[in-house]
Amino acid sequence: ARLGGRSANARDLVAIRSTLERAGELRGLLTEAPGVLRTIREALADLPELRNMLAAALADDPPPAITEGGMIRAGHHPEVDELRRLAGSGKAVLLEMQETERRATGIDTLKIQNNSVFGYFIEITRAKAAAAPARYQRKQTLTGAERFVTPELKELEGRILGAQERLSSLERELFEALRERAAAHAGPLRRIAAELGRLDALAGLAEAAARNGYVRPAIDPAGSLEIVEGRHPVLERARPAFVGNDVRLVPWQEHVVLVTGPNMAGKSTYLRQTALIALMAHVGSFVPAKEARIGILDGIFCRIGASDRLARGQSTFMVEMTEVAHILHHATERSLLVFDEVGRGTSTYDGLAIAWAVLEHVARRLGAKTLFATHYFELTALADEFPVIRNFNVLVREWKQELVFLYKIVPGRADRSYGVQVARLAGLSPAIVARARSILEDLERRRSPASTGDVSPQLPLFGPLPDPVRKRLEDADLDAMTPLEALTLLHAMRELLKHGGKDEGFSDA
Repeated sequence: ARLGGRSANARDLVAIRSTLERAGELRGLLTEAPGVLRTIREALADLPELRNMLAAALADDPPPAITEGGMIRAGHHPEVDELRRLAGSGKAVLLEMQETERRATGIDTLKIQNNSVFGYFIEITRAKAAAAPARYQRKQTLTGAERFVTPELKELEGRILGAQERLSSLERELFEALRERAAAHAGPLRRIAAELGRLDALAGLAEAAARNGYVRPAIDPAGSLEIVEGRHPVLERARPAFVGNDVRLVPWQEHVVLVTGPNMAGKSTYLRQTALIALMAHVGSFVPAKEARIGILDGIFCRIGASDRLARGQSTFMVEMTEVAHILHHATERSLLVFDEVGRGTSTYDGLAIAWAVLEHVARRLGAKTLFATHYFELTALADEFPVIRNFNVLVREWKQELVFLYKIVPGRADRSYGVQVARLAGLSPAIVARARSILEDLERRRSPASTGDVSPQLPLFGPLPDPVRKRLEDADLDAMTPLEALTLLHAMRELLKHGGKDEGFSDA
C-alpha cells in the first residue's frame, strides 16, 4: 500500500525483496501440494525482474529515512561510490594526491594543506619553490614557503566539500526512480500478499491442530451436527484436564438441547465450544474433539452475556430482547442458535414466559439446531411435549457440604440450582449464606404441593400490594422513565400506601 502511495522507504523495498525471495522458496516447497495449496503456489510469483533490481540496487540494512543516504548498495552506481569515498575518506584522498604530486615533481617536502581563508593548497619550502611545475598557480608567499593551487586540487576541494550534500541528493534521486519502477508491480505484489496471508492462516491452523490433537471434521450434507468429546479451543490450553462433552443435533428430529444446572458448572462453556467447533470447521480447520460431523450452516447466532447500552437508553433486558428478536427474524433451519439464560433480565414470570415462548417457536416452527441453557427448570417440561427437545444437565456432586463440579453434560434434568452453594464459593459471608439457606428452605416448604397444593415458579416474599398501587406499577413504563419521573412515581406509591391504598387524585407519573 505504501509503495502504491509512493510513501515506501528503503526498508519497505528491502522487505519486499526478502518476501519475493521467500516466495520463491515456498513455491519449491509446494511443488507437489494438492488442492488449495496448489492454487496458492501458482499465485506465488517471485517477480524475478523486480527481485533482482531491488537486490542489485539496495543495501541490506538501509536507514529508515530516504534523506539520510546509505540506501544504495556499494558497486551499483559509480558516482555514488566516488561521492561516498570522498565524503567518508576525504583526508585519505588528499594524502593520495599529495603522494602523487611528490612523485611527479620530485619535491619530497611538498604538502597539501588547508585553512579557512584559502581552502586547500600545495605548500613548498622556499628553497625548492623554483622546482614547482608551470601548472602550479602561485597563491601566497610566506617567509619560508610558497603556496600554490592547481585546477585538479580546486576540483577535488569542491568535490570533497559538496560530496555529502550531493551524495544524499543523488541517493534520493536513484531511490525514487527505483521506487517508481517497483510501484508498477503493485498489483502483482498485492496478490502475492493475499496468497501469503492465506498460506499463513492455513499453516497456523495446521500447527494448532498438530499441537493440540485436533481431528478432521466430516461434512454432513444432511445438516446434522455431532461432536464426540468436544473441547473449548482456548480454555483447554489453560486447563490441561479439560473435560470433553458430546453434542448431537439432528434437523427436525432432536435439534434442540436444553441444558440446566448451576452457575460455574460449565453450561456456557459447553454452548461456546460447540459454536466455536462449528465455526472452525467452516473455515477449514481441524477441530478440538475426538470425532466431529458438521452440517453446513448458513449462520451461527449467539445470545450470550449481559450488557446494557446506556447511551442509547437500552437496559440489559432490552438489549437481550433485541438480540433474541434479531436471531428469530434471521435464522433458518440451517442455522445454529446458542441461547444462554434468555429472560433473566426481568421478573421470574416474565422471563420464564418469554424463554418458554422462544423455545416453543424454535421447536415448532423454526427448526434450527439450538443449544438453550437456562435456570428455569419449568422449561424441562417442554421435552415431554416436543420430541425434538432433549434435556441435558451438568453433573454436580456435594461432598461434605462442598460443591464439586464435574463439568460433564449428561442426559436428564437438573434437580436443583445450588445457587446458595455457589454464592458461598463466591465469598459471601457465612452468616449471609446461612440466612439464605434458611430462607430457601422456607420457600421450598411453601411452594411444595403438600403445603400449598400448587407448584408456582415464583412465590412472593410479601403480601399482595393494594390494587391501586399494583395498577400504577403495571401501567408504568419503567424502561422509558427518567430518574425524576421514577422518583415521582415512587413518591406517589408511598402516599397511596399511607392512605390505605386509596387513590386520592395523584396524577399518573
